Amino acid sequence: MKNPDVWAPLKRYIGERKSEFDAIPQDRKTELDALAEFVKTAKDTGVARLNFICTHNSRRSHFGQVWAQVAAHHFGGDTHVETFSGGTESTAFNERSVAAMRRAGLDVHPVSFSENPKYAVRYADDRDPMVCFSKKYSDDSTNPTSGFAAIMTCDEADKGCPVVFGAAVRFSTPYVDPKVSDGTPAEMETYDERCAQIAREMLYMMSQAGV
Repeated sequence: MKNPDVWAPLKRYIGERKSEFDAIPQDRKTELDALAEFVKTAKDTGVARLNFICTHNSRRSHFGQVWAQVAAHHFGGDTHVETFSGGTESTAFNERSVAAMRRAGLDVHPVSFSENPKYAVRYADDRDPMVCFSKKYSDDSTNPTSGFAAIMTCDEADKGCPVVFGAAVRFSTPYVDPKVSDGTPAEMETYDERCAQIAREMLYMMSQAGV
């Protein structure tokens, strides 16, 4: 078992994001509250499955998947929540997103090396790591095929994917793509901002779900 102090930066990061709930705009809270209601209802009869969908499954959808699971664990209900991510196409889990998650206090290490590497994402000693890599949202080897909530994390996927096959319900929570800063002096700051925004909103949502 790791020294508990290893997770101190993550606990501090979570505390900081929880202190920012008032910064979430009301229209966002309305959509997040609806997602929280889905989680609350689904967990009462089994498991709430959340599939975060973006075009390339490389940045925002991974942030959503990871922080939703972390938030469920933080509030003590992750045995009733399973999170996934996918794209309308597969590319790779962007290394800048990986770096932002590490700066937030998550333990992220590659477990395979290829053009589309797999990463083990750890957030607690008492939970198996999440295995994250880019895939289509409909990849039935990793993702649910029915009864899940589709959470659209980018406008492009939301507009380009009018039907998410197998989804029980669909939510639209688009985020600005941090890719806009790639190769600029603002790159790290932009990725950290997007990571924090999604962490904040997933923590808020799970706090409302009563997990």
